[in-house]
Amino acid sequence: MKKKIVLMLAAALSLSALSVGVSAEDVANSDKPLVWFNRQPSNSSTGELDMDALTFNDNTYYVGFDANQGAELQGTMIKDYIEANIDSIDRNGDGIIGYVLAIGDIGHNDSIARTRGVRKALGTAVETDGDINSDPVGTNTDGSATVVQDGKLEINGKEYIVRELASQEMKNSAGATWDAATAGNAIGTWSSSFGDQIDVIASNNDGMGMSMFNAWSQENTVPTFGYDANSDAVAAIADGYGGTISQHADVQAYLTLRVLRNALDGVDIDTGIGTADEAGNVLTDDVYTYNADERSYYALNVAVTADNYQDFTDSTVVYAPVSNQLDESTSPRKSVWLNIYNAADNFLSSTYQPLLQNYDDILNLDVEYIGGDGQTESNITNRLGNPSQYDAFAINMVKTDNAASYTSLLSQ
Repeated sequence: MKKKIVLMLAAALSLSALSVGVSAEDVANSDKPLVWFNRQPSNSSTGELDMDALTFNDNTYYVGFDANQGAELQGTMIKDYIEANIDSIDRNGDGIIGYVLAIGDIGHNDSIARTRGVRKALGTAVETDGDINSDPVGTNTDGSATVVQDGKLEINGKEYIVRELASQEMKNSAGATWDAATAGNAIGTWSSSFGDQIDVIASNNDGMGMSMFNAWSQENTVPTFGYDANSDAVAAIADGYGGTISQHADVQAYLTLRVLRNALDGVDIDTGIGTADEAGNVLTDDVYTYNADERSYYALNVAVTADNYQDFTDSTVVYAPVSNQLDESTSPRKSVWLNIYNAADNFLSSTYQPLLQNYDDILNLDVEYIGGDGQTESNITNRLGNPSQYDAFAINMVKTDNAASYTSLLSQ
């Protein structure tokens, strides 16, 4: 049972600088509330958190989701599907359940977790230095790869081999990762090379998953599993898409703006989160958790399958328990600079940003939304030319290593 954690600000806030009647220009940029979201500041090689970025000031937090819990859910969802459909899933009857895996970004903690989650659940994981190897396998139709191994599933008294036939990072020629078009091309290559060996498709997100579904797997009735519960992927479950994971984007988007709102109002950071605010907004501890050591809020994940997908058909609806309008007299309008690392990212542009735009009015925040190119931080930071005009910042980096590209601007 998770305990509700009521948080106090780590150090005394300059309330006069954050509350009613004080302009953004009167507050040092380095003291303004900052939320990292969707990409947790961390070393892309080791996964070690960048605590300098996460403790930039007393009003700095991260908002994301529980990557490991979600990764385990995705892996379990795929395994459960295989077991429930074993009579039809082995398309060529060779006793090998072959799957291909679309990897989003080999240096992204969430992508790493999802790759590990699939491999762990299917028994194909190989440990390196105590962690499951998350490297792409390339092509592995003969089962000889060293970064993965053949797994085994015993179903109805019969043993099946599970094999990762192929996997690659979906990076395009310009360097953008999580690239849906690249995934669509990859499934074309894989299917032409070893098509009838592919029984399952796993993807680190729905953008890539849907690209492969539309390009090949729907027509060939091969179940595809993604992550994010984007509206198009949820709707596609009715047409054979295997399933997806909701990372409670509605809760994440709320938390992204709510922690800024609380800091700007000089109230307990838990207000409207674990403790009801005056409007009645509050979250229960079965939809989020908070790690004080990491200064990070994590939404919890839910598997979306044929059994429950109709409950998730609109991914942009605000979460009802936190949909009440704040009083502008006590939470006056403030300005926020917020960027999306890649304007073309399906989840962030089609689900997360619309949710943010629904919440910003509820929380009395005037948000300027900046869409990046998914390739360089400078494409984003060049548009933060005058941070003094904003009261707070919400940052979604291109690469998790690059927090200093932003904090250096706020320290000037």
